[in-house]
Amino acid sequence: MAYWWVNHKQTRDHEVRGGYLWSPYRNTNDAFNQTYENMKLVRPGDIVFSYAHGRIGAVGRVTEAASPSPKPIEFGNVGGYWSHEGWLVEVDFKEARRPLLPKAHIDSIGPMLPERHSPLQKNGNGNQGCYLAGISDALGHVLMAMLDMHQVRELDQPPRYVIDHEPNAQVLDDIHRIETDASIPETQRLQLTKARIGQGFFRKQVILLDPACRVTGVTDTRLLIASHIKPWREANNAERLSGYNGMLLSPHVDALFDEQFITFEDDGRMRVHPSLSRDVLERWSIDPAKQVERFRPEQTTFLKHHRELFARKATSA
Repeated sequence: MAYWWVNHKQTRDHEVRGGYLWSPYRNTNDAFNQTYENMKLVRPGDIVFSYAHGRIGAVGRVTEAASPSPKPIEFGNVGGYWSHEGWLVEVDFKEARRPLLPKAHIDSIGPMLPERHSPLQKNGNGNQGCYLAGISDALGHVLMAMLDMHQVRELDQPPRYVIDHEPNAQVLDDIHRIETDASIPETQRLQLTKARIGQGFFRKQVILLDPACRVTGVTDTRLLIASHIKPWREANNAERLSGYNGMLLSPHVDALFDEQFITFEDDGRMRVHPSLSRDVLERWSIDPAKQVERFRPEQTTFLKHHRELFARKATSA
């Protein structure tokens, strides 16, 4: 297990809430940057200290090593000068009980900082040119103690996915098409493969936008499916990766939504296919009169497409 320190003032909220780190491959001028290269050295089980606005406010455990990924859409205009391709590392963060101001302890922690690519300047201020820095075990243990997180096991998380469907023939065929399509950039290929089965960065974005099943209200994301609104086969690659083209659903609700037995209006009203037995809805405790939370404007185009499929299904019933 290794210890890492990430400086991410601009993107801290997105990364900590979303459970990941992201960096471009190189500097804006295409120059080599060791602190971006460090993303490739991170391994599952490593510990990451989140530093922003002069304090360490969260600590995370790495759950997946770096993989190529497009720049997160939620960054918006932040880092607009960065490349749109880079490294993604998945991290489960926990907010610190009492955030730490490293500058106030620079006399004690300063001698333990790395000589090169240090996350802090000698005066205790953050080093803006450093994104991800490797730090010694000694400094890692000291920071854990200062943050009152003495036991690394406090960062242990339950299994992230309890629901794990066996890919069917159509899914496997779609994944094969992705892997053999030379026109798809490397940064998209792996994330598209994961998105096809509702995992990876796509799932993280969906959870960030909608952390519960809209119909049942279940909030344990391990039990929920990140479902595409506009079906995979009819979406382009950008739509397949967009968190706005998804929602979290309980497995039985996902089954109905995926087959267009139910759909939603933009204001959250549910529509039910005429061929669907009311007995099914009753046994699954789904109230067809329930109005779920209004959808975001960015989701309405995807919902319109789903309603069109629903209408065609209803006409052919």
